[in-house]
Amino acid sequence: MNYDKKLNIKSWAEEDRPREKFAAKGKSSLSDAELIAILLGSGNRDETAVELGKRILSSVNHNLDALGKLDLAQLQKFKGVGEAKAISIAAALELGRRRKASDIQKRTKINSSQVAYELIYDALADLPHEEFWVLLLNRANQLIDRINISKGGVSGTVADVKLIFKPALERLASGIIVCHNHPSGNMKASEADLRLTKKIVEAGKFLDIAVLDHIIVGHGNYLSLADQGIL
Repeated sequence: MNYDKKLNIKSWAEEDRPREKFAAKGKSSLSDAELIAILLGSGNRDETAVELGKRILSSVNHNLDALGKLDLAQLQKFKGVGEAKAISIAAALELGRRRKASDIQKRTKINSSQVAYELIYDALADLPHEEFWVLLLNRANQLIDRINISKGGVSGTVADVKLIFKPALERLASGIIVCHNHPSGNMKASEADLRLTKKIVEAGKFLDIAVLDHIIVGHGNYLSLADQGIL
């Protein structure tokens, strides 16, 4: 018997196979790599699906947020991952983000920068370019809606103050929180960020719409200009 021969998943004990383990012990019993293996369905000539899953996770330091930022072309660089498998992984991660966002939005009262960040995180966190969004709030600081104002490039996006307040006026919002992302992960507000914030605050005073915060989203973290005492 060749003890060095590589075993495929079908040769494993049944309780160790990802699908069987999921059915018998529940989803929480599986590692991240095993869950990815289920999405992959199969590995390649040199690796089982679980081993391939481990290698994919290792490439992003086992950070699921970073995995969610990989595009289809980057996922397909792994041997054994074609377009269909790449789409399966990306779709599963997107569903996870949407579920998290849906759960968070049920808690609509915004009473801290953390809550505001959680309400906008799914829209901004994984983008390779900058976008500018606004959260519309009623008098009780409850979320009315979140609106995408503009999309830009890697280093910036244009945010027109008129476009920021247009939906707020149309929806009779009493307050707004403006948000944008820094794809670089740099959590320092730029001079342009500060100038724009000042301009928005002044316009809000004239329109009697409170500007409660400006949230800058990075890689799993955020900067609140209100918390920094800038607003």
